[in-house]
Amino acid sequence: MLAGAGCVGVGGPVPGAPEHHRERVFVNQNPAFERPGFWATQRFRLNRVWHSLTDGRAPVEFPRVANDGRALRETAAGPTLTWIGHSTFLIQLAGLNILTDPQFSERASPLSFAGPRRLSAPGVAFEDLPPIHLVVLSHDHYDHLDRASVVRLAEQHRPLFLVPLGLKAWFTSVGITERVEELDWWQSRTVGGVTVTCTPVQHWSARTAFDTNERLWAGWALAGRERRLFFAGDTGFWEPGFRAIGARLGPFDLALVAIGAYEPSEIMRMTHTTPDEALALFAAVGARTFVAMHWGTFDLADEPLDEPPRLLRAAATRLGFDPGRLWILRHGETRGW
Repeated sequence: MLAGAGCVGVGGPVPGAPEHHRERVFVNQNPAFERPGFWATQRFRLNRVWHSLTDGRAPVEFPRVANDGRALRETAAGPTLTWIGHSTFLIQLAGLNILTDPQFSERASPLSFAGPRRLSAPGVAFEDLPPIHLVVLSHDHYDHLDRASVVRLAEQHRPLFLVPLGLKAWFTSVGITERVEELDWWQSRTVGGVTVTCTPVQHWSARTAFDTNERLWAGWALAGRERRLFFAGDTGFWEPGFRAIGARLGPFDLALVAIGAYEPSEIMRMTHTTPDEALALFAAVGARTFVAMHWGTFDLADEPLDEPPRLLRAAATRLGFDPGRLWILRHGETRGW
């Protein structure tokens, strides 16, 4: 993840295009959206680099379930959900094996010696995956779009990659020239028995200091005949947007929502959800079961590493939330849904 939206000019609207399309970049739909200040962003970045070089925080042992992938490779039943780590899930639905934001590398960074280091090994090793038919990508930040992982998937599994607008050129640049399709917000593609819809979320994009917001960011709704799932990717909370998703594409059986990387608030508040906001997002889209993600895998922000699930449970208790509808999976854990 790169922190802060950087300094980028927003061009004028593109004639005939949706409102989030501008001449040079994409923009969020929330009129209250604002980028964090330049100096606050630079302080945060320097602090994060220092942590990554010095391993400045005490390690935390996160719970795991041994998963050699055998049941996932052999199962004919379903649907199932397996947390591999961070925002990477293996979804088995309608005969398809689907990965979200595949990240199997040691660092979420363009550098091998700096950037967020992995705290927990992937819950299912890459070599133990079942055949992957479909991959959905939410955006281009390094903790979500990992070059090594997608190149290896393309070489060994040849899945269809569904990506937001602007990312196909990046895939071509790393040698993946086939089976990559771009979608804009609200566009859909049917793959086997699953209809996949690209949805608006509130975030930003960049791989370098020079391409901020040139590629779109998105969530994804996956709908089989009997089950529906919403994968929120990275997003800040904007209630009207999520109510629109629920109204158009819900109700959902599962909502996969980020609960980590929310401190400092002056940097994160517009583009990541706190545990309380994550529950509000879940309610807005109209889902039955909450699935926590984006925590316990990479050290991305300033909150204590083990704080997000504690705050999530506390918020759920205050709201009288049914504990059976709150899934805080262990790395490698598989559940049917």
